[in-house]
Amino acid sequence: MLRKVPHRRGPGWNNVVVPSITGRLEITLSVRDPASSAAWYSELLGMQETYDHTSDDGRMRYICLREPSSELVLCLVGHADNPGDEFNETGTGLDHLEFVVAQREDLAEWAARLDALGVEHSGVKEFDYTANSMVTFRDPDSIQLEFFWRAPADG
Repeated sequence: MLRKVPHRRGPGWNNVVVPSITGRLEITLSVRDPASSAAWYSELLGMQETYDHTSDDGRMRYICLREPSSELVLCLVGHADNPGDEFNETGTGLDHLEFVVAQREDLAEWAARLDALGVEHSGVKEFDYTANSMVTFRDPDSIQLEFFWRAPADG
């Protein structure tokens, strides 16, 4: 299905036709150990494994998880030539993943869940420049993650 969207080209706006997308996002992360990362995300987020494949040559393993209520799909891929370095958000590529929560109070519940699982985190962070709030933490590969609450635009 094609749809018209505003597109910036040159000095003015033109209407162009682009193919549509569903809006669903599937995330694939390179990790050191897909099985242990899958277990970690499954326990934290209540995700269910939907796919586990190892390449014929054994050099790549690919595990996909699905969170049932949001239908978020997170895939974890391990490559045999991964040097084992921890993630660093200051390099080109991914900075962090943000899991948006519906209510500000949800952040305290997520912080308590992280405590129960022994996952270090920031606690609920408030800011002087925005009404938004978040809890930051890291996965086993040190990928930065956030539970994020976005304040309503009117307040």
